[in-house]
Amino acid sequence: MTNTPSQSPFSAAFLRGWGAVFALLTAATLAGIALDSHVTLMSQAMIYVLIVVIASYRLERIESVVCAVGSVAALNFFFVPPRWTMAVENDELFVALAAMLCVALAISHLAAEVRRESRAAWLSERHARQLQALSTELAGVESAAQVLLCGQLALAAAYAGPCVLVLAVQDDKEDKGQALLDAGAAPGPVLDGLRCCMREAAVLGPGTGRWPGLGGWYLPLGGAGRMVGAACVRPARASDTEGREHAQAICALLAQALWRLRLAASVQAAQSEAQRHQLQSTFLAAVSHDLRTPLAAIVGAASSLQTQRERLALADQDRLLESIAREAAYLSEVTENTLQFVRLSSSAQALRRDWESIEEIVGAVLARVRQRDPARRIQSSVAPGLPLIKADPVLLAQMLGNLLDNALKYSDGPVELVVSLDQAALLIAVKDRGPGISEADQDAIFEPYARGEQSGHRGAGLGLAVCRAVAQAHGGQLTLRRRSGGGSSFCVSLPVEDQPLAKDLP
Repeated sequence: MTNTPSQSPFSAAFLRGWGAVFALLTAATLAGIALDSHVTLMSQAMIYVLIVVIASYRLERIESVVCAVGSVAALNFFFVPPRWTMAVENDELFVALAAMLCVALAISHLAAEVRRESRAAWLSERHARQLQALSTELAGVESAAQVLLCGQLALAAAYAGPCVLVLAVQDDKEDKGQALLDAGAAPGPVLDGLRCCMREAAVLGPGTGRWPGLGGWYLPLGGAGRMVGAACVRPARASDTEGREHAQAICALLAQALWRLRLAASVQAAQSEAQRHQLQSTFLAAVSHDLRTPLAAIVGAASSLQTQRERLALADQDRLLESIAREAAYLSEVTENTLQFVRLSSSAQALRRDWESIEEIVGAVLARVRQRDPARRIQSSVAPGLPLIKADPVLLAQMLGNLLDNALKYSDGPVELVVSLDQAALLIAVKDRGPGISEADQDAIFEPYARGEQSGHRGAGLGLAVCRAVAQAHGGQLTLRRRSGGGSSFCVSLPVEDQPLAKDLP
């Protein structure tokens, strides 16, 4: 822990320290008595110097100083003539005892400083390791809740606590910098301190010069204009500068992580807005480019029928009406594809899906498409016993209709429609024997308003883009591969979910 509680009188650590002083003095005295007839007074003094060194490195400062003074007193009492008194026989012995006392105190002081520096170095290393681990962990977080959890764990590991960490309400215009999220468990005075440090954008508490009577450090997360939260760290001592600086470093890392998340959210929102504007611009470009010709044809044909109908033969009138119907159908197709693509690309609203039979969807699409296929080129093969799929039937029908229309438009031979089941996926394949799509165009062909180079037909280039968007919206995918012998195969893979019970079906 950064903060260590002081020793209370007669605690285990207190008794252990002073017991060690008594044991060292007793051991040195007994050793001196045992060696009294074999060594000189100088050797006995070295025994006491040895225990002073041991005490200086193992005990607290006050205990090591007492041990140093007690060693000189014990040497004088037990071994310096006249023995068993505190008197000194001559000045030479007095100088020796005074020098020994100075050496013992110097050793005690130097050892205490070395121990203090070692402890500070160890604590600094521990703080550095914790900050490094915290910064690494914060680099991968994706939400403010994860940042809050990381901060709470870091403060709990570094301080005895209880510590409180709260976040500020984002975009709080009425009480900016003071509204807190999830702060219901914190006491009222703590919340007041947190709001105060956020309002002043300064550290409060012991040793800071601001509200030194508080029971903890109150640290803001962020600076003026960029306040994202606050923390209360306890216990806090005015003399523990390193502990307060470490808490500030933790709060700085948390503030940076929270601000990074907010910036990332702002950037994502800006990108979404830019994409929305780009889609709108693309839509307008498609309207101006791809709808102008059919509109002009419809207006021209309708104007001719309106002004010159009496002078036109019935065959010419039928031709103009057929042109109007054909161009209107084309306009309807382009508009529907464009609207669906914009909806699937820019809307976060979930699809309204229900349990549907793929056989019914295929049958409805074939009945509609075959009205434009008098040669009956479409050959369908639907495997029996296919499971139900949870889907939007309108979107699936539009996707399948686009694929079949493209196959009929860009090929002259038969078109195969194959529906089968492959493990947990429903496969819908539309195969043709047309010129195929070059490898260079196989990725671009699914982009909106893009068409293959070999295409000789008009179109907005949205059909395949809508098909892929529909497949992805249903959790599937649309792939393209070249067929051996020529042609293309578009395959839609849709996931098959656990089948519903009979009572759950409409």
